[in-house]
Amino acid sequence: MAQVQRPLSPHVQIYGWYFTMFVSILNRITGQGLAIGTLLFAWWLISLAAGPESFATVQAAMHNWFGVLILIGYTAALFFHAASGVRHLVWDAARGLDLETAKKSGAFVLVATGVLTVVFWLLVLIAA
Repeated sequence: MAQVQRPLSPHVQIYGWYFTMFVSILNRITGQGLAIGTLLFAWWLISLAAGPESFATVQAAMHNWFGVLILIGYTAALFFHAASGVRHLVWDAARGLDLETAKKSGAFVLVATGVLTVVFWLLVLIAA
């Protein structure tokens, strides 16, 4: 029986990484992060309804460096996913689909994410 030599499908190792690919993959990752973060938010709400002991447990889990890091990551994912969603809405209107504009809009999404996250947490620190 002869072995058939079939072509291999293109893989990430064959294609070079490019910026728009990175932004697209990051959009998917932040979507998953938002799903997990929403479960943590639901845990916080349920503990709030369950009573002071349960709420104190969640507060203790979130009032340390790791909990704050998770909250900052959640807000960054939220801002990234929202900005990327606006980018996709523009694409749905058949605008900005050329490569140069796609690169610029991807860079805008990253910059907007950074700025919005920093401004949000500065406002949180000022309010506290």
